[in-house]
Amino acid sequence: PVAVITNGSLLYLPEVRQDLVVADAVMPSVDAGTPALYRHINRPHPQATFARLIEGLTAFRQEYSGKLWVEIMLIRDLNDTETALRDIAAVLRPIRPDQVHLNLPTRPPAEIWVQPADEEGLMRARAILGDIAAVVHPAEGTFDLSGFDSPVAAITSIITRHPMSQAELERALARWTPGQVRQVLADLEASGQAQVVKRYGIPFWTAAPAHYPDEAHSLAAAPGPQRHRRASREKGEARYR
Repeated sequence: PVAVITNGSLLYLPEVRQDLVVADAVMPSVDAGTPALYRHINRPHPQATFARLIEGLTAFRQEYSGKLWVEIMLIRDLNDTETALRDIAAVLRPIRPDQVHLNLPTRPPAEIWVQPADEEGLMRARAILGDIAAVVHPAEGTFDLSGFDSPVAAITSIITRHPMSQAELERALARWTPGQVRQVLADLEASGQAQVVKRYGIPFWTAAPAHYPDEAHSLAAAPGPQRHRRASREKGEARYR
């Protein structure tokens, strides 16, 4: 089976849609239901507009007969409110996804104030988006790094694209001993190629230099929800409509 994970920003191009119709499953991201909130959360290239995203996904649904699974990354006080979720539900209607996967930002984010939706937000999302919505955020992912000949190449490749806990790396690199994996990580850190950032007290390995802030150093000074909670969710929603 062939599965494609995509941000969906190029699906407005006919040639991109044509390339993807052969996939068994396609999982695009739709984290917002308005242009303003889309720009705030996803920070897209100026040409990757919200209109093009929805236009492309709608056209792709009309041409694609495989499984279309939309992923939503739920961020507390941004896209987990009733208004934001109803906006998302509205743009999903013409797209007609087979499933909606609700995910949470549990790994180091670009901004330290980003927090995952709480249980109330998840329940609200399931209620508004319907039976096709389900929480699919595993605490730890599974990664196939079997194509690499050395642990150095494997670790460097994955942490450049994706913050990883040490336990995840040891599982993904099971053909090498945990001691070998730890030694490679220590060597990469000593050489300035890798660094550790913490999220909820859990250390994650990422390439250095990285843009992921360490919560121990940044939380007190971070702008956003940690220091400046909105007076109400309704006021916050109006900002992104």
